[in-house]
Amino acid sequence: MKKIIFGLVGSPAAGKGEATSYIVDKYKASSHRFSTPMFDCLKRLFIPDSRTNLIKFSETTREMFGDDLYAKVVAQDCVNDIADIVVVEGIRRPADVSLLSKLDNFYLMYITAPVEIRFERTKQRGEKANENEMTLEMFLGQEQASTEILIPEIGATAKYTIDNSGTKEELHSKIDEIIAKLI
Repeated sequence: MKKIIFGLVGSPAAGKGEATSYIVDKYKASSHRFSTPMFDCLKRLFIPDSRTNLIKFSETTREMFGDDLYAKVVAQDCVNDIADIVVVEGIRRPADVSLLSKLDNFYLMYITAPVEIRFERTKQRGEKANENEMTLEMFLGQEQASTEILIPEIGATAKYTIDNSGTKEELHSKIDEIIAKLI
């Protein structure tokens, strides 16, 4: 089997993490996140891992070292990965897709869900600092951040689009259909 690389793009709480977990668990895939090296740096610098700090860190380092800085890291991680299926989570910029799309058997997958559903998921999961205290207005404001604003545009270029406004089982079934076409 040739290695398959799925790049997941989607707005916050659309279901990228759930899709990744499912593919990793069911298909023995591995995964890489664009945010991992950023979180590693914030942790090492003793800076709280809030979404605001992550955005500032991303903007600053990309400005200094190139918009494709993290795409280079993730692409090399994918090349070095020995798994048959690799999932890349957190694509947010054209430079990310541009570089990753050069990899053999790369497929961009857009995970979508209505904003109200994503907002409720964000509050429930509390993945990042202060998410459970967020208002809808704050959530909508974050969607205008430089790290989020291009997601719909990038998603429009995806090979596969999954509407994740239903159950986890429905999401899993849609993923299985896509993978069955490729393996």
